[in-house]
Amino acid sequence: MAIPESEFLLSNLTSKSAEYYQRACEVIPGGVTANIKYFAPHPIVMKKGKGSKLYDLDGNEYIDYLLSYGALILGHGHPDVLHAVENQIKEAGTTIFGTPHELETIMAQTLIDLYPGIEMVRYTNSGLEATLLAIRIAMAYTGKKKLAKFEGHYHGGYNQVLLSVNPNLNKAGEPHQPQAVPESPGIPDYYVQNTIILPFNDIEATENILCTHKNDIAAVILEPVQGGFIPAEPTFMKKLRKLTEELDIVLIFDEVKTGFRVSLGGAQEVYGVKPDLTALGKVLGGGFPIGAVGGKRDIMMISAPNQGRDLLTFEEDSGAKKDPLFHSGTYNGHPTVLAAGLATIEVLKKDGVMDSLFNNTNILRQQLETLYHAYGFKMQTLGMGSIFNIILTDRPIRNYRDMLQADMTLRKKIDYELLKAGVYIKPLNRYSMSIVHDEKDIERTIEAHEIALKNVTKL
Repeated sequence: MAIPESEFLLSNLTSKSAEYYQRACEVIPGGVTANIKYFAPHPIVMKKGKGSKLYDLDGNEYIDYLLSYGALILGHGHPDVLHAVENQIKEAGTTIFGTPHELETIMAQTLIDLYPGIEMVRYTNSGLEATLLAIRIAMAYTGKKKLAKFEGHYHGGYNQVLLSVNPNLNKAGEPHQPQAVPESPGIPDYYVQNTIILPFNDIEATENILCTHKNDIAAVILEPVQGGFIPAEPTFMKKLRKLTEELDIVLIFDEVKTGFRVSLGGAQEVYGVKPDLTALGKVLGGGFPIGAVGGKRDIMMISAPNQGRDLLTFEEDSGAKKDPLFHSGTYNGHPTVLAAGLATIEVLKKDGVMDSLFNNTNILRQQLETLYHAYGFKMQTLGMGSIFNIILTDRPIRNYRDMLQADMTLRKKIDYELLKAGVYIKPLNRYSMSIVHDEKDIERTIEAHEIALKNVTKL
């Protein structure tokens, strides 16, 4: 199959990445350590990051809007984060204790102060693990065994939630009654049968489905902003909260993408809705791997080990003790990671920082829309806070199925042209802004988009 011209020209500009990729394929399946890192003809391999920029093996400079899928809200190598990490390791004299330490409680209190729905906190090592733990807690708390998730929402790459993220509509059922569609080989039928799929931003259909299965559903999990760029409608969110309370269903907000990016207190602060459980990650780690689950005290206490037996320790008469919900992990609450995260939050809490970030995001969005419309493209930017996406349609976008109206083929061509022009965004992905993207970055980004639009009209 012939390589499209835009991809071929990109490969010429990134020859060292192409050479690296061939070597990587010999020792790593597909040449990447996560499927999302791949795009054709080969991913661009980075060597250095600084501020708002990335630099690849060939020395090409990019304005970075991927920002490790949104994790680096302070940009690459922020001095406050680097100093916090260096100081923590130096003062502790070790990389990890394997015991409780003070930063665990400091970060927990910080999250409790910021997030309306958080009263207690447990740490994990990724956002994926956080959603997994939240679901386990909900099922243990309610005693029910089914999960409800929304079509188009992503909560991690594990069996229980890797369903109907990007489903083929021939298999996905009717819009008001979506069906569970596995997104990977290897997912047992059990999860397909025990996961209820809901239509996002359609409260009437959602209510009908939840009421039908109310005795079986332990939790509803959702991204308050689907994919980081399709916001829930305020009335939908408030009615969903009321409905789950009435049906005794735990409401889980997956704020891995939205945490700190739409507000310091996440989407729940913006919407004025308190979930029962919240999953966090990405920005929380300041560029290091982390996850956290926070929620109501009575729900979170189901995981408290001090009244139960220790699963991994042999005890005499252990059968006399109850079984608490098991949750563990050697690196949970890693001191270095928490130091980086606390430093990140302190920067974001400074006067004017979040306002400036949101203002620059809006400026970029407005200028992009003006540019595309001037060239005759049907386009809108869609998002909230410091994250958004470029959607090549003028029709309203409320959910996954609406996104199928957008011109993805054209968007992909534009994204490859942007890579050649020095703007890094993985093709078809959302944009994340950082506090270090400045006026010059925005000007260069608009110039690169104009070059891209001119080039794609010639292809």
